Amino acid sequence: MYAELKQIRAEMTAPGQDFEIARINIRGVPTLAYANAPGSLRSFWLGTEQLADREYLVYGDERWTYARAHAEVASVAAWLVSRGVRPGDHVAIAMRNYPEHMLLYWAITSMGAVVVGMNAWWVGREMVYGIQDSRPKVVFADQERLERLIEVRDQVPEPLLVGVRVAQPPADVVSYEETVRSHAGGMPEVTIDPDADACIFYTSGTTGRPKGAQQTHRGCVNNIWNVLFGAASTARVQIRLGKLTQADLDAMPVPVTLITTPLFHVTAMNCGAHACTANGGKIVFMYKWDAAEALRLIEKERVTGMSGVPVMARELIAHPDFRKRDTSSLLALAGGGAQVQPDLVAAIERQVPTARPGTGYGMTETCGIVTSISGDFFVDRPESAGPACPTFDVEIRDLNDRPLPQGEVGELVVRGAPVIRGYLNRPEATAESIRDGWLHTGDLARLDEDGFIYIVDRLKDMVLRGGENVYCAEVESAIFRHGGVAECTVFGVDDERLGEEVGACVVPRPGVELTADELRQHCAGQIAGHKVPRYIWIRDEPLPRNANGKFLKRELRAQLTIGDAA
Repeated sequence: MYAELKQIRAEMTAPGQDFEIARINIRGVPTLAYANAPGSLRSFWLGTEQLADREYLVYGDERWTYARAHAEVASVAAWLVSRGVRPGDHVAIAMRNYPEHMLLYWAITSMGAVVVGMNAWWVGREMVYGIQDSRPKVVFADQERLERLIEVRDQVPEPLLVGVRVAQPPADVVSYEETVRSHAGGMPEVTIDPDADACIFYTSGTTGRPKGAQQTHRGCVNNIWNVLFGAASTARVQIRLGKLTQADLDAMPVPVTLITTPLFHVTAMNCGAHACTANGGKIVFMYKWDAAEALRLIEKERVTGMSGVPVMARELIAHPDFRKRDTSSLLALAGGGAQVQPDLVAAIERQVPTARPGTGYGMTETCGIVTSISGDFFVDRPESAGPACPTFDVEIRDLNDRPLPQGEVGELVVRGAPVIRGYLNRPEATAESIRDGWLHTGDLARLDEDGFIYIVDRLKDMVLRGGENVYCAEVESAIFRHGGVAECTVFGVDDERLGEEVGACVVPRPGVELTADELRQHCAGQIAGHKVPRYIWIRDEPLPRNANGKFLKRELRAQLTIGDAA
């Protein structure tokens, strides 16, 4: 099937085809891009007007059709123009995953302004930093974020504040419901440069201040096409191998996507919401992640796909309600934002009869995915992130920036239309990360003979034990194969003799008692002795995560002491 995949990818991207790939000049760099993709997010969004009465957004009992969404988006865009916002100006969104977040995103990008996605977990001083760094003219905030902003208003007096779902906005705060949503006027007429900024998402780094990644219209649209290409190429392989017919494909239901991670990150917005919109699908939001509530929504809304961080899929299929709820609508259960461990791939394939496992590797700096893999390919190669999307040149390089041969581990560097323009107000950081158009991802990876990429570890998170490289992801995969483990993360612990030792923090499944020795014996049969964790912490409470669900290793290590390890 790998030969079929290679041939089909070549056919689909050939001249004259829907997914034709061309090499164009972007910022002086010869860059791969889709020849037939829309030139901007505005063009993309306006192309969905024809869907009219089809359901688009669902939040509790609230529902928006595409027609209602388009009317509201146009009102917001017209109101922004009436308040002096012009193409290129920044407009911030600081709120939970309310439907208005999605509508504001389309309104801002469609009238040529730039969305600033503010992390909803930020406290007051962090919000001050984000506003002072991005200088938005307007900030849309829900009740919680508005309260935090008002406390620090003296430090950021410039932007106009708009309260969304705020019952009684203060006198100097505009009410979204009373003023913006019903504003008269249609969508403003603007021409948007494909390589102009569309969105600024702040990277969720755990050290230093976050950097604002400048995602362009072309980058975001090419990411949408990459997601569509991944699904279409996999389906065509199934048809060619006789495992699927075109009639089967035509009978597939309209996608219904459950969004489980924050819209101020690419996993939810660029890969989840954008792709579902491209397919004319329905997007279902939840107030916050809860496995029981997710199962209820899957049953009620006939959800066909859910993508979040891998731990969410684990919690979903391990939940006591999983067998009680009707999950037969699920066709895909994917994970992103972190590596999906091989045991989870097998568990999804085994326990969810209608759904296939899938994942993609990507970054904020690539507007979404660099690779994607699903179905038979993922089951066959569960440690792989899949082949690179057509818009990327890919190389594996050593620490001296020299290309390495196939199979060797080095830093993954990529070049393509989805690579960001740079970091806002950070020319040095931009020059360090993007050189001659090549983005240095900071991830260690290798390529196999079929062009499939294997993400081995973060370059800076790898444990160097006595001169031997220990890849945390490999150790985590070994630990997760123990049926009693709910969560785990692996990291380096300073050691005078070896430089670093391997440490692991593990959370058992409810009702399971684990010991460190039991886990070491389990690992010893799967990985070399020097990779087996010397230090193991077993804790009852969940591991700390950032807003996108990734484990905060540095924060966790700061909480742990050697004396408490087993």
